[in-house]
Amino acid sequence: MRWLTGSFKFTSLSTLVVILSLVCWAMLGPHDALTKTVLLVLTLCVFGQLVTELVSGKLQLEERYFSLAFWQFLPHLMRLLLVVVLVYAATSFVSIQHIAYAYAAVALVLFISGAWLLLRMYHGFFALKGHNAVEIHAESSKSIVPGMFQVAAQSWPFGLAGLFYLIYFQSDIILVKYIVGAEAAGLYNVAFTVMVAVYLLPSVIYQKFLLPKIHRWANHDKVKFYQVYRQGNLVMLILGLAAMVALWILVPWGIPFLFGIEYQNSIFLLMILATAAPVRFLASSAGAVLGTKQHIINKIYIMGFAAVLNIVLNLLLIPMLGMNGAAISTVATETLLLIALQLYARYRIFNDFNGNIFN
Repeated sequence: MRWLTGSFKFTSLSTLVVILSLVCWAMLGPHDALTKTVLLVLTLCVFGQLVTELVSGKLQLEERYFSLAFWQFLPHLMRLLLVVVLVYAATSFVSIQHIAYAYAAVALVLFISGAWLLLRMYHGFFALKGHNAVEIHAESSKSIVPGMFQVAAQSWPFGLAGLFYLIYFQSDIILVKYIVGAEAAGLYNVAFTVMVAVYLLPSVIYQKFLLPKIHRWANHDKVKFYQVYRQGNLVMLILGLAAMVALWILVPWGIPFLFGIEYQNSIFLLMILATAAPVRFLASSAGAVLGTKQHIINKIYIMGFAAVLNIVLNLLLIPMLGMNGAAISTVATETLLLIALQLYARYRIFNDFNGNIFN
């Protein structure tokens, strides 16, 4: 509770910086009129993303997982419904600007509703799991309240890790757009979107359900901490291999059925990206344990290396192989990232346990 005031100030300032940066990039970047308009409109989505993440954190700490699932599903449902209405109810051609306006409208609705929930949390309506509300308020009332700079000092490693993740995971689409063209970026984005859906499973397991528990076990029950890591490796490998095989079987008819025959070229891209599924699933286990205690700093170095490597590989391979080069660079980066994360986890975090990553 002591950290809420400083946290809200920090997120307000950082959101303002992001908004101003996006506006400047939209106005000054190498964009045509359409791209500039879409970027400016979609800038409003930052507000929706802001409250989505903050409310999600609140629900995680309260261990209200059904509410968390609904809250995170709600933006996608609202966008889908608006797009369906636009496509099937419009009397004229639906442009990309209309879709951007729909996404921006959803973001504003989420911002208003989420801000109300956060305001209630700020005033004490916060059922923190495992803690007595009276003790929390009594302790927080007599302790020094951390300010915005203390929040920044404690949170920057996690923010930087997230930034590096976005760079190595999504820079492919941006570079394909600027190097090959917007049409190629659209084709690549179809394959990318399918993989995002596949990666929801390990993300939900490790970033939503297990995240608070992993931090608790890392500090108070190292045996349990290791058991979850070991068993998670095996389960994630099996699920990742199953996802890869399923994609190889379903993609050849699924892409034309869902997106149309004009996206036929996305099939081979998705076949390449599917090989990264077991790699990403297995990396989720090690990545989660590296997010605990002081290990987050070394995780930043590893992810920073992955981000730089991915950009370099994209700049080398996209001009030669086009969209396929972007897919290959993604698989290569994911593989090297997995090796680095597992080696660190095995020999720096769990070095006092015998066996390999599965035993």
